[in-house]
Amino acid sequence: MTEPLKTADINMIQRLIPHRYPFLLVDRVVDMNGYQSARGIKNVTMNEPHFQGHFPQKPIMPGVTMVEAMAQTAAVMVGAHLGLQDKNVLIYFMSIESCKFRRMVEPGDVLALDIETLRGRPGGKVWKFRGVATVEGDMACEAEFTAMVDMPKE
Repeated sequence: MTEPLKTADINMIQRLIPHRYPFLLVDRVVDMNGYQSARGIKNVTMNEPHFQGHFPQKPIMPGVTMVEAMAQTAAVMVGAHLGLQDKNVLIYFMSIESCKFRRMVEPGDVLALDIETLRGRPGGKVWKFRGVATVEGDMACEAEFTAMVDMPKE
């Protein structure tokens, strides 16, 4: 039996989730504790396409992309725990609740994405998570979100 993954670099992330540039929003996932919790890392850079229009005079990461980055972190965590590398799994949002934005995120920031599973189990299709995104310990965003895992037919 293989040892469960504790960390996923960008190569492993791309084996676990289908997102690619410009919509791959997590660079590394660390501290994975099975499917219970994990921390994603997003290095925010000026060359990201949303900064061209949001806003040219003051580039700020859109809040929805912070929520998406949390969801991608959750998908990597669950996929790594379930051994879904190279399985072409899709995960869809079902709901976003209690979402709050507390701090602007700008180019040069490192966004830490702390995820915990509130509901879900191996073999289950519907999962619920709580995510908190921080920059240098300051909360930027928090939300609860529900997602559905769509396994391909074999």
